[in-house]
Parts: sequence; C-alpha cells; structure tokens
Amino acid sequence: MAPETVRNGQAALIQAITEAVRDGDARTVRRLLARFAEQTTITDPYALRDALDTARPAGADGQR
Repeated sequence: MAPETVRNGQAALIQAITEAVRDGDARTVRRLLARFAEQTTITDPYALRDALDTARPAGADGQR
C-alpha cells in the first residue's frame, strides 16, 4: 500500500477513535485502538507520534 494511502487510512481510523471517545463507547475505542496498533509498527514510532499529535487539537487539554 502506498504511504499516502496508509496515512489517509490512519487519519480515518483516528477520526473514528475520536468519535468513539466522544460517544463514550469504550468497546469500540478498544477495538479501533487495536486496529490502529496493528497498522503501526515499532519500526515507525515517528509516524505514530505524528498521527497522534495531529489527532489532538492544540490546547484541547491545556498542554502542547
């Protein structure tokens, strides 16, 4: 799969995780996090960091 396609898929997955968190659906959050973990390898920790950073709006929790 092309890197851009993977990033788009991860972005959609992160959006789904965000929505499940907002809805308070713990079962779905766990399932989606497991899927995200499967897609992310330990050899690419920077991609994981970047994906998580872009998923969190600046100032959402008072940190950044």
